[in-house]
Amino acid sequence: MRHRCADGRGAENRARAARVRWKYIPMAAIIQVENVTKTYRVGKVDVPAVRGVSFAVERGEFLSVVGPSGSGKSTLFYILGGLAQADSGRVLIDGTDFAHTTDSERTHLRRRKIGFVFQKFNLLPTLTARNNIQIALDIAGDAADRDPDHFRNITQLLGIDKRLDHRPNELSGGEQQRVALARALINKPAIVLADEPTGNLDTQNSTVVLEMLQRSNQELGQTVLMITHNPEAARFGNRILHFRDGQVVGPELDPQWSGAVH
Repeated sequence: MRHRCADGRGAENRARAARVRWKYIPMAAIIQVENVTKTYRVGKVDVPAVRGVSFAVERGEFLSVVGPSGSGKSTLFYILGGLAQADSGRVLIDGTDFAHTTDSERTHLRRRKIGFVFQKFNLLPTLTARNNIQIALDIAGDAADRDPDHFRNITQLLGIDKRLDHRPNELSGGEQQRVALARALINKPAIVLADEPTGNLDTQNSTVVLEMLQRSNQELGQTVLMITHNPEAARFGNRILHFRDGQVVGPELDPQWSGAVH
């Protein structure tokens, strides 16, 4: 009997050790940025927006990218979403290099794997909130994959389930942004890219949006990359990347962050 108990404890310890080892195995990067550059031509002057940036985002991570206005973080957002092309370097989204795909291939990848949240809500004014959310399913061609429970869960969590038959001009700014967030999440994308999602919101609505992004990350396993200038919003992520003058820098070189309370 003593021998069987010891063996049982040994098996339990081995199982626990296996779980611990699994816990610390790094996950494969779903976003891989390698030496990316982007320069804009303004009149006769070249303005570098992104200067040789490299970093990786692991699958299931919530990364906040912070930096002052004009630091290049929004340009980075558009490059990551395939809405703009880098001048050089590589951007791999779930193993696909955006630099070596056609426009149609990038569009297909965006529809299937990426949800966008912008500072400006970009809702279609003639459609109801319900139809503004459902149009993401129509565009992605996922009619057969519609999940009414998922739709109901998202809209209830965001507090817009009673406002679905209203058009954007009948909604507050906070409600419009929550509709935009529901639209980004409805397809269950692997990646959610959010560009200043709380920039036009009051504190209460900002908290609702940030908590929903955090929940989609933690409960649905979605990778979230959020661009923000707000240190308080950035702390909803589990890692912070500081951007200044088109480069990744330490927090001590970010003027907004260096004065923030940690």
